[in-house]
Amino acid sequence: MIAISTLDRYSGAVKEIADSLLATMAENLGLKQEVIADRCVGGVQSVRMNYYPPCAQAEKVVGFSPHSDADLLTLVLQVNHVQGLQIKRNGSWFPVRPVEGALIVNIGDIFEIFTNGRYRSIEHRAVVDPKEERLSAAAFHSPNIHATIGPLKELTADEDEAYKTVDHENFMRLFFATKLEGKSFLDRMKLK
Repeated sequence: MIAISTLDRYSGAVKEIADSLLATMAENLGLKQEVIADRCVGGVQSVRMNYYPPCAQAEKVVGFSPHSDADLLTLVLQVNHVQGLQIKRNGSWFPVRPVEGALIVNIGDIFEIFTNGRYRSIEHRAVVDPKEERLSAAAFHSPNIHATIGPLKELTADEDEAYKTVDHENFMRLFFATKLEGKSFLDRMKLK
């Protein structure tokens, strides 16, 4: 029972952080906090623990294929000092060095769609280390299952929408039916 209560406390804490970040990001976009917060009431949060064992031929394997996350935000805790998370920028991969106690915040595809591309989801991957194991905990934060996934009307009054609008259930069904290949899923959601 101790492990479950620890996970419950951790989940509650990262949810509070995600809610605070989303409120700040809404304000940054010139929106009332409620525009995003109302879509998150009863939202979905999931936590995944990742274990990457050492691999003598690390250059021949990938711990996790390049992809962007489907959700609004992902908060990642790199549990130990072993480097493995990488982000893609301008066509090149860059390591995200672990900082003890720090959370990495990844923007997800839903947030890119909500903001009509003002915020961009990040393509990332995980690589393995030849000598040491790597551990991470990822907390995924999504809107409620009844939310519509599409550009927010409050942001697109004076511009064309760049993404399709679908219900949350169909969005997730499409996402999980797609092979992880960079940002190819998000590209399929674009209108042009």
